Amino acid sequence: MDTPPLSGSESESDDSLVTDRELQDAFSRGLLKPGLNVVLEGPKKAVNDVNGLKQCLAEFKRDLEWVERLDVTLGPVPEIGGSEAPTPQNKDQKAVDPEDDFQREMNFYRQAQAAVLAVLPRLHQLKVPTKRPTDYFAEMAKSDLQMQKIRQKLQTKQAAMEKSEKAKQLRALRKYGKKVQTEVLQKRQQEKAHMMSAIKKYQKGFSDKLDFLEGDQKPLAQGKKAGAKGQQMKKGPSAKRRYKNQKFGFGGKKKGSKWNTRESYDDVSSFRAKTAHGRGLKRPGKKGSNKRPGKRTREKMKNRTH
Repeated sequence: MDTPPLSGSESESDDSLVTDRELQDAFSRGLLKPGLNVVLEGPKKAVNDVNGLKQCLAEFKRDLEWVERLDVTLGPVPEIGGSEAPTPQNKDQKAVDPEDDFQREMNFYRQAQAAVLAVLPRLHQLKVPTKRPTDYFAEMAKSDLQMQKIRQKLQTKQAAMEKSEKAKQLRALRKYGKKVQTEVLQKRQQEKAHMMSAIKKYQKGFSDKLDFLEGDQKPLAQGKKAGAKGQQMKKGPSAKRRYKNQKFGFGGKKKGSKWNTRESYDDVSSFRAKTAHGRGLKRPGKKGSNKRPGKRTREKMKNRTH
């Protein structure tokens, strides 16, 4: 009879039991070693095989002349003001701080300079030319086709950059044009507002100037506004009244015609005592004979006629 299959958790527990038993058996037999079965390797020992190094050097060493090798070992050129000549590097030379970039690069430069000063006379002595002749033509590393492709690519890149620069300039000009147009419109609106205010002041008689009709009207300053207010307090007809009088004529003064003045107050030539005491003068055109009789008198006169 087949046994039923075990579930996942039961199978894992059985596997763990099997492995534990195997480990216990191996430990009892002395098969387990320290380090959780990881073999620890000891530190590597440095080996200085002088004979092997000499043998390798002898295999690839070639006995060539110095002109073919052009190797030289020198120390840096002495500093300015020094009297020492370029000599092989000795142990007494002051060490260069490798962390100081400027000092390190300067030491490389001085060492190369010392090598050039030492090698040039030696090359001249061996009659080795050190300068390129005037009619020297070197072979190009790249073909003409490749150089044409590079030139075409550079030209395309330059044209794209010029196009981009022109587009930037056009955008800047458009922005500037919009700004100028906005400023012009605002200026026109301000001029229109000042002209309308000047027209209203002229219509109301606050000002008698017609300069705004010439188109040269400028914004009024604070002092001019104060002067316009003080002008309202002056006596005499306004500019509007004078303009209408000039156009339609002056019909005579109406308002204040019965007011007393100093001259009329001092003039007593028309004074009459009888009139002043209430007696007064008889109305013109009415006499005593023409006085109408009363009602009873008119009735008696009627009865008499009958």
